[in-house]
Amino acid sequence: MFAALMLSFGVIFVAELGDKSQLMAMTYALRYRWWVVLSAILTATTLVHAASVFFGHFLGLSIPTDLMAILSGLSMLAFGLWTLRGDELDDEEAARAKRVGASVFFAVMSSFTLAELGDKTMLATITLATNNDWVGVWIGSTIGMVAADALAIAVGRLLGRHLPERSIALGAAALFFAFAAWLLYEGLSGASALTIGITVPAAVLITAAGAVWIRATHRRRRAEAALAIDAAAPGADIEESPSHA
Repeated sequence: MFAALMLSFGVIFVAELGDKSQLMAMTYALRYRWWVVLSAILTATTLVHAASVFFGHFLGLSIPTDLMAILSGLSMLAFGLWTLRGDELDDEEAARAKRVGASVFFAVMSSFTLAELGDKTMLATITLATNNDWVGVWIGSTIGMVAADALAIAVGRLLGRHLPERSIALGAAALFFAFAAWLLYEGLSGASALTIGITVPAAVLITAAGAVWIRATHRRRRAEAALAIDAAAPGADIEESPSHA
């Protein structure tokens, strides 16, 4: 259990660095009491990861260990590419972070619960629970996510700015790729030619699709930044006055 706890803590802590949940934690903590925000994050994370561990544990019981290692390795490869792409708050999530009513705790908890559904940290928790002690994964993944968000809150409040996201994303992606290589090596050691013949093209396809996704995302962000600069340029908001007879 302790090994599963430490492994899941490390994986989820890395997965959470630069994630949209950190951005939401920073946004909330700059406006509200940090302990209310952190306790809401803890509650949401405990519930979401409990569901993830339950699903992953019983899924793992019915899948052979070698196949599970291969699927986990491909998942870690996808998580690494996702991390390289970088995360961001969409308009709806940003609006939730700014539109908090009387109950801050429940607003933050619901926002984080919705943000985590289908996120890479939830998928990583499911992956870990398939072939590790589920109690250790539950505790470790919960502590890992809360620790990463607590770090974001502390840095955001002290420095009043975001973490150095690009540098952190590169380091986190490198760790995910290392996990992927390790798991794929374990799964493919002694595997049949058919299994290898399916897994290798799948890894190449995931990498190629991820590269296209990353390129398209970065191109969109550069275009949005250029539009923002043009909109802020002097005279951009000056309208020509209509002529009078």
